[in-house]
Amino acid sequence: MTHHHSPFSIDLPLSPSLDRLLDYWRGLLRGEATVPFADDLNMAKVEALTDEAFLLGVFEKPQRFRLDLAHTRQAQQSEAALTGRFIDEVELRNPMEFLMAQASATVESMAPSFYEHRPKHAERGYGRLLLPAWGEGHVSLLLGAVEFR
Repeated sequence: MTHHHSPFSIDLPLSPSLDRLLDYWRGLLRGEATVPFADDLNMAKVEALTDEAFLLGVFEKPQRFRLDLAHTRQAQQSEAALTGRFIDEVELRNPMEFLMAQASATVESMAPSFYEHRPKHAERGYGRLLLPAWGEGHVSLLLGAVEFR
């Protein structure tokens, strides 16, 4: 499922929480599809798997990403500042650094992606998983989750 030549490919084992979310996403695949349908996502199930989940709406031509929904316990400041906004219009801070690059790579590869932030200072680290979902003839949604370390 992963493309090891793609930026943000999943090369390391995921944490148990993020791995459960990836398994849930894989369980949504129908037949020969490589990406599940956005309509099949159930946020109640997602929220039961992780404390830090969000949905990015994907827009084409030009490609843009909007934070449509967030369920966060540890990143509530980011949630309040970003929900309903296009991510190219706001400053992306921890835990959203490099989100636009990761989102773009996820859409282009049509595969799950992972970003790991390992701080050099007192800042806490995190891993961020993005999972594409299909709708309206293209990847229309990205399911994301963050796990702080």
